[in-house]
Amino acid sequence: MTAQSVASTPGIAAPVSLRYALMPIDNGFGIAVATVAAMLDNGAGGMCARVLAYGEQIPYGATPVLVTDTTLYGVKMLEQTLLRWGSLPRPWLVWVADAPTRPVQDARFLVRVLEGRLAGVVKVPYLPVLRAVRGPVEALEYKDVRSVAEMLRRTIEGK
Repeated sequence: MTAQSVASTPGIAAPVSLRYALMPIDNGFGIAVATVAAMLDNGAGGMCARVLAYGEQIPYGATPVLVTDTTLYGVKMLEQTLLRWGSLPRPWLVWVADAPTRPVQDARFLVRVLEGRLAGVVKVPYLPVLRAVRGPVEALEYKDVRSVAEMLRRTIEGK
């Protein structure tokens, strides 16, 4: 994983300024990852936050955001990712609940152990509406999803 600068898009006067570079850890590009990206993008059309393709470099100046679910497998994959992280800026972890219960004890313990390698951890509660929507735009129409989005942005931005 390396960082690279982002060139400006032809026809746009200002350079592209990607703020958050999301990397799914274990489950690929599912509705949870797409919704977290939309939450952080906050209606900017992908100009503020987007999911990186596998092997894509982190754009210079973008905050890396790792997204995984609350399964023990997801946390073990997070551990493997952080072991290979190198000298890049410490990433944020967005830990998305995959069930309406607490994560298992081993997963909670391992995340506490890994917190020293992270810029911070944001816990996203279980959002049952994600099982019934066609996409992240439709999910953001729901009040509970919008409130989680506000909490997520406030936490990562330090406000």
